[in-house]
Amino acid sequence: MNDILKEIAQLTTKASTEPTKTELPRVLIIKGEVSEHQLAAIYEPMIGLVVQGGKTISIGDQTIQLNAPSYFVITADIPATGKVQQGKAGPYISLGLQLEQDSILDLLNTLPQNFPEENGSDEFSACEASNEFLEAWVRMLRLLKTPEHIPALAPIYEREILYRALLGPQGWRLRKFCQAQGKGPTVYPAIRWIRENYTASMEIKRLAAKSRLGVTTFHRQFKQITGLSPVQFQKQLRLLEARKLLVYSAYSASRAAFEVGYESVTQFNREYSRFFGDSPARDASQLREKIALTNSRNL
Repeated sequence: MNDILKEIAQLTTKASTEPTKTELPRVLIIKGEVSEHQLAAIYEPMIGLVVQGGKTISIGDQTIQLNAPSYFVITADIPATGKVQQGKAGPYISLGLQLEQDSILDLLNTLPQNFPEENGSDEFSACEASNEFLEAWVRMLRLLKTPEHIPALAPIYEREILYRALLGPQGWRLRKFCQAQGKGPTVYPAIRWIRENYTASMEIKRLAAKSRLGVTTFHRQFKQITGLSPVQFQKQLRLLEARKLLVYSAYSASRAAFEVGYESVTQFNREYSRFFGDSPARDASQLREKIALTNSRNL
């Protein structure tokens, strides 16, 4: 396994602290001292593999501690915060495979439905990366040396990565992710609606009805997939978007609050301070200083 991890590290030398897109479809790489403000973000559906170092992800009241080599599965746009730890052998390195429903559904349709039972816990968890899982990743990354083979071989290696994840302890998340393609009850359309309309008022009964679920079941399944209640989910989306406006567009706290859907600036200030650990003005000022310092170092 150590040889595989070393080879992956060698194949990711061009990566940076920003998610680096590659010639490989849907594959991202990130490496080095990743700032905490960058990790306070909306995580898109993905399989994330920590190759070197460690990472802590906080989603709602859940905390996932990933120590290399391990991976996590997220199947919806989810607000989260995080922190990385550098490794003894070198800088933090992680890989991401953005999920595409059609690819997973196509794979599921060719497999017998004898997957492992759910472990009884709805919580997110770190999954230990097996040799087979890592070997699929290293075969994928080797294609960066021979990009002419990517169109033919990348889909094969992606399929194997998905297959190994389906067999793992969080594979049930991938299977539920594909239920959104079917006609059965599912919370995914509601998650998508809140993501796209986070500034609007939200009626839980109406969302539950559109999901063809009772309110209690809707709440339970929503938290199972996102780690948050619908109200928490909307609130954290608003706060993350407000932070962008404060830092990058120099909005005042009151203007940012109203822009993302708050009716009370006092409530916004209180919830912002609780989530980010400081007032909107001070937090935005400190972030702008950190970003300017990072940019000057990179010149």
